[in-house]
Amino acid sequence: MSSDIRRVVVVLNPNSTGDGPANAERLRGELDGTVPVELVETQHAGHAEEIARDAVREDDGTLVVSASGDGGYHEVVNGVTTAGRGMAAVLPSGNANDHATATQDRPLAQAIRDVVEGGRPTRIDLLQVSGEGRSRVAHSYAGVGITPVAAAALNEHDLDAVKESFLVVRAFWRYRPMTITHDGQQISLDSLVFANIDRMGKYAQLSDDSAPDDGRYETLLIPHRSKLRLLADFTRVLRGTHPVKSRSEPFEFLTHSPMPLQLDGEVFHVDGGSTVTVRCLPLALRTVA
Repeated sequence: MSSDIRRVVVVLNPNSTGDGPANAERLRGELDGTVPVELVETQHAGHAEEIARDAVREDDGTLVVSASGDGGYHEVVNGVTTAGRGMAAVLPSGNANDHATATQDRPLAQAIRDVVEGGRPTRIDLLQVSGEGRSRVAHSYAGVGITPVAAAALNEHDLDAVKESFLVVRAFWRYRPMTITHDGQQISLDSLVFANIDRMGKYAQLSDDSAPDDGRYETLLIPHRSKLRLLADFTRVLRGTHPVKSRSEPFEFLTHSPMPLQLDGEVFHVDGGSTVTVRCLPLALRTVA
């Protein structure tokens, strides 16, 4: 038997409106007799990160599973990364579940059993975003501007074509452009996205060639133009036809005003005059898939 996974800690929000609690119980039942499974409930925002960090520090053979969507998994991945040990995986229980859709090709219980019975964990890249003396990692994407805002708005609803159009138009009407400096050039932009997977939100397709373990990330930049042009650009993103640039070197930019920065759907605020650096951390996370 492999010693890579000696126990599984499943982190869940007991007040979740999704299927997290039920999925967590189901996973524990499916792994009964294979590996010890502990369910741990979060008590407040950020608690999942603390639970994950402490669990893997206690035993580096711990796989921390987030029974959540991408935002809850974001916390767990940051907890495991901070500890510098252990493993993390997501049990898709949210609305978009972009990361699971892009990286998991079989049920999580099966993937865990295969590792426990002698297989090996896999590794994927992470995005590291640093600024204002702080650093966080993202398992799927980081972004500023309208694209992550609109994608988040779409994710919050079960949509038909009319509702989708209304939400997009409303988000675009309220949106104001932002300015950054990159490579000595001042850029007025509507969206800037860095992605480790091929999608963002249930609807935005970024790249057909992106892989979470290739040591590269995709960059999508939409410069500011008219609102009609922006709407056309966003439509191209939804269709997966907007050009993106694959890169391995860091991307650094200076903010000219305060702006929200979205990491895996979680929003963090960056002050004006901040230098933000995005880089790929190749194969930085051990996981099962």
